[in-house]
Amino acid sequence: MNNVVVTGSGAISPLGADRASTFAAALEARSGIGPCPAEVATWLPHIVVAQSIVEPQTLLERADQGLDRATQFALVAAAQAIADAGFVCPPADSQRVGVFVGIGFGGSQTSDSLYTRFFNTVSDPRLKHKDPTVMHPLTVPRIMANAAAAAITMRYGLRGPSNTYSVACASSAIAIGEAYRAIRHGYLDAAVVVGTEAMLNPGAMLGWNALRVMAKPDAADVSRSCRPFAVDRCGFVIGEGAAALVLESASRSSQRGAKAIAEIAGYGCSSDAQHLTAPSVDGQVNAMQQALQEAGLAPEQVQYINAHGTATDAGDVIETQSIHKAFGSAAQKVAVSSTKSMHGHLIGATGALELVLSIEAMNSGSLPPTAHLFHPDPRCDLDYIPLHARHGCDVQAVMSNSFAFGGSNVSLVARRFTTA
Repeated sequence: MNNVVVTGSGAISPLGADRASTFAAALEARSGIGPCPAEVATWLPHIVVAQSIVEPQTLLERADQGLDRATQFALVAAAQAIADAGFVCPPADSQRVGVFVGIGFGGSQTSDSLYTRFFNTVSDPRLKHKDPTVMHPLTVPRIMANAAAAAITMRYGLRGPSNTYSVACASSAIAIGEAYRAIRHGYLDAAVVVGTEAMLNPGAMLGWNALRVMAKPDAADVSRSCRPFAVDRCGFVIGEGAAALVLESASRSSQRGAKAIAEIAGYGCSSDAQHLTAPSVDGQVNAMQQALQEAGLAPEQVQYINAHGTATDAGDVIETQSIHKAFGSAAQKVAVSSTKSMHGHLIGATGALELVLSIEAMNSGSLPPTAHLFHPDPRCDLDYIPLHARHGCDVQAVMSNSFAFGGSNVSLVARRFTTA
């Protein structure tokens, strides 16, 4: 089987317009969380969100302006990762290069705009001369979940499989894991993997609000509203953006002289088969143990975990218990943090973004903190790197956890790549 390496990555997030600025902000514990857009505040004045620090369309060509916002984010992140990898497109082996995308709610912005336009047209007497059923002819292609994957294949001439995964918060983690498997087992030689999400619109946010899992704005500082593992945590904050990685077989990257920035070494995936929204210790442990076993690593050989850490009461306690059970005595020694405290929960994009940040942490030896963790919950008793980044660490392997509504659990392990 093939070793699978990462040769490039990119990100556009509430913390930065690219990977470097996003990671730098995370190390500084700089939060991208703030008030929600005006059109959402009309109905939900007390909701906070994590908006992208830059508008994606400002980084794209004019022809891309009409695409759904999630597709725009995906194109920005993919372009960065491909450039970072020195990946010439279209590649000569284009039929051996796939595109794998994770997204939770495809076409959310387009769908919301469609219904808003219809409602406004039928309810406003001034618009009675307009036909409310007339919509843009490309509405469906913009809404479809695989719109981002299709756009990337066409932009770069990638003719391998184009697969889209929509598994709530685990979407892009699964996309990475499945791309890794395809390359590892020889079905592909390379893949562009993207996680993307853009649902900060009234329709989607009304739905999230109904779940009663959203953080309340911090009275003193709205940017501190998401507090994973804190005794005063009150829920998560929805974010938007995208992250991308270029995965290749080690032999392909070597042949073209590309530098491997990490090796994807383990992928664990499980289902709780228990509850639609409540997490399960056993399901999470299963995913983590699978990933460790595939990587051939003992728990003490992992130095950092980017936790799912959503700042919900049950979620943070269950994940703490799961890490204890999966890592045994090594749980007290591994450093753990939730970067969602700063960039929010990007749903379908979160797995990819957090793996990108984990790889940056491994290569730099600087671990991002769990921001705003002033008062830890005694039930969350691991080393959650409170408040401030930790520098000068020797990190050889990292784990990134993504646990989704519906009971899907994913753990990814990356390690430093060394040639034999």
